[in-house]
Amino acid sequence: VQLQASGGGLVQTGGSLRLSCAASGRTFSSYAMGWFRQAPRKEREFVAAINWSGGYTSYADSVKGRFTISRDNYKNTQYLQMNSLKPEDTAVYYCAARKVQYSSLMVYEYDYWGQGTLVTVSS
Repeated sequence: VQLQASGGGLVQTGGSLRLSCAASGRTFSSYAMGWFRQAPRKEREFVAAINWSGGYTSYADSVKGRFTISRDNYKNTQYLQMNSLKPEDTAVYYCAARKVQYSSLMVYEYDYWGQGTLVTVSS
């Protein structure tokens, strides 16, 4: 599975962005997916995850109520809608896929990673 993230950019505080992650391969619909982020000089951290069907989602406390993860299994794509952005959301955002149906909050439990897309929120 190859993952291609896109949609990052520069936005002002309070603005919105929508990240996309396009996946190759026929097995996308059976994989759990996630979004992680890494700010300069910090470790990669969990942002949001979604199970294979889209029926179960989970979020980091720092983004709960502002970010929404979703997926379209017909388009082999997952999304991260980010609203009310804050400067502390500035990071490289990575999409990830897990070869099981159920999502995880742990970086090491994901098997495939995209290249990352930079989100910069100006104050």
